[in-house]
Amino acid sequence: MPTSLLGLASKAQSKKQYVFRDLYVLINEDFLHDCWRLIHKDAACGVDRISAGQYEENLDGNIHDLVERLKRNYYHAKLVRRHYIPKPDGRLRPLGIPAIEDKLLQLAVARILQAIYEQDFLSCSFGYRPGRSPIDAVFELDRQLQFGRYNFVVEADIKGFFDNLNQDKLIEMLSIRIDDRRLLRLIKKWLKAGVLDTDGKVIHPATGTPQGGIVSPILANVFLHYVLDLWFQTVVLVSSRGKAFMIRFADDFVCAFENQEDADQFYKVLELRLDQFGLCLAPDKTRVIPFSRSDKSGAFRFDFLGFEFHWGFDRKGKDHIIRRTSRKKLRNSLHSFTQWCRLNRNLPKSLLFLKLSQKLRGYFNYYAITGNFEGIKEFYDQAIRILWKWLNRRSQRRSLNWQGFNDLLKHFRLPRPRIIHHQPPHPKTLVSRGFA
Repeated sequence: MPTSLLGLASKAQSKKQYVFRDLYVLINEDFLHDCWRLIHKDAACGVDRISAGQYEENLDGNIHDLVERLKRNYYHAKLVRRHYIPKPDGRLRPLGIPAIEDKLLQLAVARILQAIYEQDFLSCSFGYRPGRSPIDAVFELDRQLQFGRYNFVVEADIKGFFDNLNQDKLIEMLSIRIDDRRLLRLIKKWLKAGVLDTDGKVIHPATGTPQGGIVSPILANVFLHYVLDLWFQTVVLVSSRGKAFMIRFADDFVCAFENQEDADQFYKVLELRLDQFGLCLAPDKTRVIPFSRSDKSGAFRFDFLGFEFHWGFDRKGKDHIIRRTSRKKLRNSLHSFTQWCRLNRNLPKSLLFLKLSQKLRGYFNYYAITGNFEGIKEFYDQAIRILWKWLNRRSQRRSLNWQGFNDLLKHFRLPRPRIIHHQPPHPKTLVSRGFA
């Protein structure tokens, strides 16, 4: 981290009420050159169709020209190119692809904001933060439920958060810590930038921030820090009669309560709280469920970040939180894998199995956590059967039996299911074992 950002982080940590000024001047040529090394060079091009490689051919000149335009307030954000990614349910998820110059500048501003707000964000927030991953959030939720006195869970999802984020409210929130009109005006330009849709039409959204923009995650975290995190800590926890906690990854969050009255009250006021900021809950994904260690039937389950949680027994017969791949995510993954096999079955076998190994490693790198071996093995077993089926459709006649197919798997050494992410032991366990 550059010295200038270290200074911001130190001051933000030591002075919680400090208001930062003159941040705009930090965006100089040296800082932008440092940011360039972090740019993903293989990313898709924006509306100007200039790739990272083309921009880098005259990097010094391009950055110098960009800084001069910033000094003279001549910089204008380009349109964001919209791209749609199909969902398993048939719907399309819109993504915004900024131009490479806008990406570079957004990264610089995102690093400035991160240096400040990382000192303010609470421990319940895990999304898009350095040193924190979805697996960390899953492990922390497991630890809280396993060792806490919680009997009810509120599973919540904000409907269309990135599309409905109130831009004016966001600028007000940023102004609490930042008193730099030029920097705030720069952020407004990205929020107000038009979106070039796939049909050629230009859309000027009044709300939201494009998913895909480098600065969008930190802006979303700032927004939800004030809307949810601080409110839960200063209002919900204080008014609850029993224990309560919240864990959030971006706009997905789960809250647990000791008492049903607290859970029901939170569920009622949550919608009113979000409505104040132009947001609403997805009714089909928000509910209050009993979640007590006294129920081992597995009737009460909930999903979080692709994993299903319910109470059960460990190998010693003791009460234990059971985690496994969400059934919905498993179905979606197998559906996507089937489509991939159908489209790629005619590739040369060496290339096909190389890509297949990459896909399996990617799946295991996320879902291979402690306690979920059966989940990743189920995916692997079904994926292998799907692969065998589509390899036999490379020609009109069936070309592989199981023996020949197994020999093929051994030859190309496909990665086998194994646990990659091991949950760290609870401090109480370390004490009991004499390690602390």
